[in-house]
Amino acid sequence: MKKLLMSIAVAVCALGAQAEGNWQDTLAKVKNLAGDTGISGFVKREAPAYITGNFAAADRPAAPNLAMGRQPRENHVNKNGFYVVDYIQAETLSTDGHEVKLGDWIGGYFDENGSFVKGHEVKTLFGMPYGVGQLIMIPLCLLMMYLAIVKGFEPLLLLPIGFGGLLANCPLAGVTAPAMMHDGVITFLASGLPVMQGGIVEPGGFLHYFFKFGIDTGVFPIMIFMGVGAMTDFGPLIANPKMALLGGAAQFGIFFALFGALGLASLFGADFFGGVDPVKAAASIGIIGGADGPTAIWLTSRLAPDLLGAIAVAAYSYMALVPIIQPPIMNALTTKEERLIKMPPLREVKKIEKICFPLIVLLLCAVLLPSAVPLIGALMLGNLAKEAGSSVARISDTMSNALINIVTIMLGLSVGSKLACEKFLSGTTLGILALGLCAFCVGTAAGVLMAKLMNLFSKEKVNPLIGSAGVSAVPMAARVSNKVALQNDPTNFLLMQAMGPNVSGVIGSAVVAGVLYTLCR
Repeated sequence: MKKLLMSIAVAVCALGAQAEGNWQDTLAKVKNLAGDTGISGFVKREAPAYITGNFAAADRPAAPNLAMGRQPRENHVNKNGFYVVDYIQAETLSTDGHEVKLGDWIGGYFDENGSFVKGHEVKTLFGMPYGVGQLIMIPLCLLMMYLAIVKGFEPLLLLPIGFGGLLANCPLAGVTAPAMMHDGVITFLASGLPVMQGGIVEPGGFLHYFFKFGIDTGVFPIMIFMGVGAMTDFGPLIANPKMALLGGAAQFGIFFALFGALGLASLFGADFFGGVDPVKAAASIGIIGGADGPTAIWLTSRLAPDLLGAIAVAAYSYMALVPIIQPPIMNALTTKEERLIKMPPLREVKKIEKICFPLIVLLLCAVLLPSAVPLIGALMLGNLAKEAGSSVARISDTMSNALINIVTIMLGLSVGSKLACEKFLSGTTLGILALGLCAFCVGTAAGVLMAKLMNLFSKEKVNPLIGSAGVSAVPMAARVSNKVALQNDPTNFLLMQAMGPNVSGVIGSAVVAGVLYTLCR
């Protein structure tokens, strides 16, 4: 027994001596736990180094000695970035607003494919510390959820968007962090940019994968359009095709915001949109005027993904505020007599017409504007499934219920992930919100004025109130038109007549998005 105890004691001493370094490392980590709490995150001045590229000197490779002549690129690169050592690299990395020189440090990270992602300067509103910006964004996200839950403003989307923003601004949580590769072999392309091969991939946050799968690819907006199509009745538009003019006129707000955004870029410089090309930024901001969230997300994800958070929030916020924003505009632009105009009941639309309509619209789009086919095609597929009857009722039911609900959750969280303070708390965001509001108001006014113009040339008068339904907020805009009409005459029901321009606005905004994508890509 004595020998056994002595053997155990010797073994324990040996293991303790061998593990001494591990115990020290663990103890050091325990001491540093205070620096990994959310409280410490809220007091950080700078954004994470992988975003800014501002890694500490200890995390960078050896700096080049330019006095010794040409330096091998491979000697001055690691997983966190590289030093510029030749003129090819400098020329590749230089932009109109920033000249890169020899010896400059370019920080960033290698993504899961081994491509290098350059860090960028983070500018928060009024130069506030990054942690304080995160702290400010949390009550803003809570406000979105309050408006969704208590006030009922677009709850199905504002709730997941607000919650996604809350997750994105929890310091050090890493739910939006990208996947990163390290410990691989780094080589250089002819352009001077590094690539990594054979490395270990550190997984990113779950919202990163939501965004990459659904927003980067454009899958989520297209799936949303399938559900919208399955819930939409194009009968009012088929019964009175000239209502498409009102939906088209309402898209004028898109171009108003587009030129306004270009004006901001010329006034404050091309960098006003955070390095995004001003034309692409203007096109993405302009689409807010269509009041169609999925279309705005689809176009912005392709042209200006860094602006997605502000644009999506603006688009859905103004959709939710339709009952507040539109009535004053409608009353200001119409007379009492115009608001009292009664429109005749719509004719009954045959089933064959409803089945042929989505096919005809899709084929016309394919011939005239192929770039809009993804959105229009998804919309028309959903509508065709709805009108085809009981033989495909299961498909229609899935699109209009389970599918659209699941995608709405994931899309809202993905959009919310772009509400991180470095992307939202900026002068650019304020400009986007202001332009979006102006675009929405102009689109509403344009639809009303188009109806008044039609009355000058038509024997059958159109109530101008239904012109405001030309924006794509289905069916809320049509309900608001009907509500204002009933306030002036309790017997004047315009809901079905207003649905014509309302659904044409959905098609119109998708077509305009296709045009802008074709011109700007």
